[in-house]
Amino acid sequence: MIPPRLIVGLGNPGDEYSDNRHNLGFWFIERLARDLKASLLPQGKFLGVVGRMGEMFLLQPMTFMNQSGRAVAALARFFKIQPEEILVIHDELDLQPGSIRIKQGGGNGGHNGLKDIQAHLNTPDFWRLRVGIGHPGERNAVVNYVLNAPQREEREEIDHALNRCLLAWPKLCSGDYAAAQRLLHPKSTSS
Repeated sequence: MIPPRLIVGLGNPGDEYSDNRHNLGFWFIERLARDLKASLLPQGKFLGVVGRMGEMFLLQPMTFMNQSGRAVAALARFFKIQPEEILVIHDELDLQPGSIRIKQGGGNGGHNGLKDIQAHLNTPDFWRLRVGIGHPGERNAVVNYVLNAPQREEREEIDHALNRCLLAWPKLCSGDYAAAQRLLHPKSTSS
């Protein structure tokens, strides 16, 4: 088990995006920082808002979603953090609101943030905490869907999922992703 040293929440900077489905990763980082009593401060050198607890970092890239890899790579290279020590929290179209899955590596499912991180790290082998937002049903509706706020019932499911992620934090923090997955979704295995 390799504990994560860099926890990245994906989203877009700016108030106009703050309640969008695509900003789910930002929501998680803000809650985690509050729970850990960590300060999140703008760090220009790392192109994002950063919190530090010893050897572990929290990051909200301020580069917009499709350039998230610039911020992730900048911080990871500076502190010599390996891809397997990175955990990225992001919205997942292929899961229903409230569903959570953990996986390492694999494809990016068309997610521009993941795509850019893979390109900048030259590998897909980082960990992902995938939190479901559901799918609009039509491919051409995806951009508008992720860049809008979830309906109230969906937001409740997403908030509940993020709270479960916080409860599983001790397992996530220790790198015990299999145990974390059992806590997050008892009837599933890592996928």
